Order: sequence, then structure tokens, then C-alpha cells
Amino acid sequence: MPLDLAILLGGMDGGPLERWMRSALEACALDSAEAALASGAYDRVFLLADRAPTIAAPAGVVVETDAEVGVAPFHYGVRLAGWVHRHGVERLATAGAGSAPLLGAADWRALADALGDAPGDRCATNNRFSADIYALSPAALFARLDPPPATDNAVPRRLWEQHHVELVELPRTQTTQFNLDTPNDLAALALSGRGGPRLQAVLRGGGPHLDTARLERAAVCFTDRAAEVLVAGRVSSATWNYLERESACRIRLLAEERGMQSAGTDADGTARSILGALIAESGPARVFGTLLPEWCDAAFIDIRPALVHLGIRPSRADRFAADAGLPGSIEDVRLRALVVATMASPVPVVLGGHSLVGGVLPLVNQWAWDAKDAREGRTRP
Repeated sequence: MPLDLAILLGGMDGGPLERWMRSALEACALDSAEAALASGAYDRVFLLADRAPTIAAPAGVVVETDAEVGVAPFHYGVRLAGWVHRHGVERLATAGAGSAPLLGAADWRALADALGDAPGDRCATNNRFSADIYALSPAALFARLDPPPATDNAVPRRLWEQHHVELVELPRTQTTQFNLDTPNDLAALALSGRGGPRLQAVLRGGGPHLDTARLERAAVCFTDRAAEVLVAGRVSSATWNYLERESACRIRLLAEERGMQSAGTDADGTARSILGALIAESGPARVFGTLLPEWCDAAFIDIRPALVHLGIRPSRADRFAADAGLPGSIEDVRLRALVVATMASPVPVVLGGHSLVGGVLPLVNQWAWDAKDAREGRTRP
């Protein structure tokens, strides 16, 4: 049976950091489309975009803009269901523009193979609880989700809950779990040299603030047996297991609010965070200036659960500026004070979202070991 792929691109406009992120997402989406075509597993590949990309699409990729199909305002579920209906899609695969920066042709084929040709209802995904990439057979099942999904994250879980669709999860690897959410994800790719040719060209061109120095200082601690690294936020057991195996340092882990976005506790403000409570009690200056150096030599913090706990609801521009370490560009007074405190900390503190404590950590850990081997003149087998 035919299998068609839709990559969705849009919703990224605003200030310099957001515009730079848009350029990276366009590049990533087109790299992904080209890799999927090269796999030979997809009959048609579409880019569903709010507007035409500034980069030329590879041959064989169909670009369909929101204006062309009369979508206003954009709604994820409505847009994807409309695509299925208009083009007679029998089986679908889909991903966000920044969901697959590390997937190559073999990985795109693995997604198709996981869906298989079984006659029953099946969904293959990179994460059954918070999906970035998934494939579905038959595609008509998507339109039966009630209400239509506003985002992709909960689609596989809802298919299972509402329609008893069989779920097949791809192996959770660095390749399947890394996606582009914030500027720090781009910094990790720049540091590691990973990503497709269009995306790497955007990174080589620099951005409003592509500063990898703090990320480097924190990452080298992974190779130091005397060091201790704090990893906090929505950390999975897979990430912890990886760091226990692949890093030399001790890991101090604070895992909280897994599934926050899928459960909607970020939107309704009910997410609770131990780190957030500590910041509320002691203040950011004491937490990051005095307490944190007693706990660790470097910290990677998914700050989103703490922000919800603190009642801080920053704009996307403020979130990006916080992750990039640009307190002067942050409008929210409380978030600015928090970021100022992290920047003044005696130990390197890297802030970000869920991807920071997921796909970014293996990337920068590998970079740290490669850099150490290069300094010491060693070659790993």
C-alpha cells in the first residue's frame, strides 16, 4: 500500500532568535524530506507550510502552503486531516519541521518498516507518550480523533485510547529522540557537526547568538571522573541510563513532570517542580550562586517545569533568550532575574526545554569524549 509523508513547517516568526530558528527549521525540514525520498519508502513527500520556504525544495517534494488550501487560522489536526482527504492518502507518516534533524535515509525506512503492511490498525512512533514523528495505517483513522488534536505529541496515545490502535515504538536512540525546539539545540548541532547539509549551512552562517562556550564548559565535565553534573527536568530513564554508561562523571538527577505537555499541566499551571519550589523559597541568586555549586560542577536544566511552578509564562521570544543566555533581551522581569542568576553562577548552567535533557545530552557527551581524545592524541575503536 502507498505511504505518504507530510512534514509540517510554520508558526515561527518574531524577533532575531525566532527568525533564525525559522531558517534552521526550513533547512531541517528540507533535509528531512530529501532523506525520506532517498529511502525509497515513501510514494509522495509533502511540505505543509504556512508560507513557501526561502530555500529551494529538493526535486520530488511537493510544497503546499496554508494560503493555497485556505487554512486560517492554522490548526494541526484540521490541517493534517485536510491533507489526507485532498490527496487520497491511504497510509501516512508525519513529522514536524525540526523533529528529525539526525534521521538519515535508513532511519526513514525503519519508520516505514515499523508500520509494515499488516492489515490491522497500527501506529509507529518515536515516542508513544510524546510523539514528534509517527506513521499511521489506515490514514483515515486520524480524522476520527475527537476532538481533532491541536499538536502531534499525544496523537499515538489517543489513537490507542480512543480506537485501540496497535502502537509500535521505534528504539529510543539519539537519532530518534533529538529534535529542534530552542537555540540550545542548534548550539549542540553546531558543536557536534551533526545535521543535514542545509541545516549545517545555516549554522555555519551563525545567528543572533550562537555561543557554544557555556555548553562546552558544561559538557567537558562528562569526561571528568572527579566531576558531578546535575541534570534536571523532564529526564527519562533512558537518558539516565545512557549517562550512567557513557559518561565518566557522577550524575545528580532531578526528574520531574514527565509528560507535562501531553497531560496539559503546563497549560493549566498545575505542574509542580521541586526546583521551582526551591527557587521560590530561596530566590534565584541563592539557588544558582550558592546552593548549586555545592551540588555540582555543571548543570543541564530543563527549566520549563520550574517556570510553570513559579507562575512564569514567558513569550517564546523570552524563552529563546533565556536558553541562549541573553537576559538583556528578556521582557519578563522574573525570568530575567532567574537567567541573570544562572549566568552569574560559579558553575556553567545550561538552560533549555525537554530536548536539552533528552537528545542534546548524548550529542554533547559524545563531542566531549571526541574532543578529549583529540587533545590526548587517542583514536577510539
